[in-house]
Amino acid sequence: MANLDLDIGGRRFAVSCEPGEEDHLFQLGRMVDTRVRDARAVGQTEPRMLLIGALLLADELSAMRDGDTGPTINRDEDKAMAKRIDSITQRIENIARHLEGVDAHP
Repeated sequence: MANLDLDIGGRRFAVSCEPGEEDHLFQLGRMVDTRVRDARAVGQTEPRMLLIGALLLADELSAMRDGDTGPTINRDEDKAMAKRIDSITQRIENIARHLEGVDAHP
């Protein structure tokens, strides 16, 4: 496993990934950070900022799936993207539980 730190919403998060995926994960972190910083401007708590950031990204993905913006995603790419989003969603939920003082599931 490779380890890296992601700066999201002014906080640093240590994450692990498969070797060679560091750049991709870093880019995903930058995307989330942009959305979280947008949410921070509204004056939200940290867990809510993470949630809103994830929802903003999900909204963009939904628009792409519906053909509202960008190229159409084929079924294989769509399944892979859904799997990644599920994984990211689980991580965000675990972070939010941790920040709220509730034990996160492994």
